[in-house]
Amino acid sequence: MASVAVGAIPLSPSELAAALLSKLGPSEMTPDETLNAAIVWDLRLARSLMAVVVGASLATCGAAMQGLFGNPLADPGIVGVSSGASLGAMAVIILQISTFGIWTLPVGAFVAGTCTTFVIYALARPGVAGGDNSRLLLVGIAVNAIGGAVAGFLTYLATADQLQSLTFWSMGSLSTARWVTLAIVTPPAVVGIALLMRWSRPLDLLALGERQARHLGVDVKILRRKLIFVTALLVAAAVSFAGTIGFVGLVVPHLFRLMIGPGHRWLIPFSAGGGGLLVMLADMAARTLDPPNEVPIGVIMGALGGPFFLWMIWRGQGQGRGA
Repeated sequence: MASVAVGAIPLSPSELAAALLSKLGPSEMTPDETLNAAIVWDLRLARSLMAVVVGASLATCGAAMQGLFGNPLADPGIVGVSSGASLGAMAVIILQISTFGIWTLPVGAFVAGTCTTFVIYALARPGVAGGDNSRLLLVGIAVNAIGGAVAGFLTYLATADQLQSLTFWSMGSLSTARWVTLAIVTPPAVVGIALLMRWSRPLDLLALGERQARHLGVDVKILRRKLIFVTALLVAAAVSFAGTIGFVGLVVPHLFRLMIGPGHRWLIPFSAGGGGLLVMLADMAARTLDPPNEVPIGVIMGALGGPFFLWMIWRGQGQGRGA
């Protein structure tokens, strides 16, 4: 409710309640009440719900990728999955592909994200002893560099109008959130999160190592393919209409892992809730720091996630010295 009330035109609790109740039945409203209802129902409510869906998708994707790679530094943005999915969406925009109608953009992001995830896993696959932080980071740097080069070429081909959309992808924003885009993004996000919750026990066993998980009855190859498919689906759902928003999948699962432990039965749902809350708060900040202009949400998450990432590296070095 605070997210819906806060903005360039702030709403009091009574004004917010009246705007929300305006859809329940026909009634005469003053011009100000009509404007408030339009702000709430046509703009802010759909945007706040989109922030929850995007944040939940990215955070649960990060938790699953950390289990898949056996690496606490795995994140859709750092390892390059978000870059690949954004590249697919950018290609749809620049090349003006419309094969699947309004679904073309998320389909393009999903296909590119899936291919990117397979490539990353093939190059940074954890061994029997677990993941290798340096190898995963190096692969992520390479994938992001390649994605940046292809994105630069697409930018070179873009028209003046298309350049505005490309700027949106590079910084991340929820300004285009509407009920129709929310209806497109929500189903794959809900399905993906539900599947990851269902696979929480195999994810716990996979954290022991591939060989140990196989001995305990987990079909590692099938599970790996399922996880890659679902994580790509979640990233595509988030990237399709929100652009690249980094560090959500790194910060949220790591914090909850410290608080409630590494078990995915609780880690995944808590990450979903925490990710939705974090992105919604970041979007509130984006709308209120410089009204009526908006600060790109990717800038805010970078300002939060960058220091957190450095803290994780410093903390890991401290533990290494203590060992």
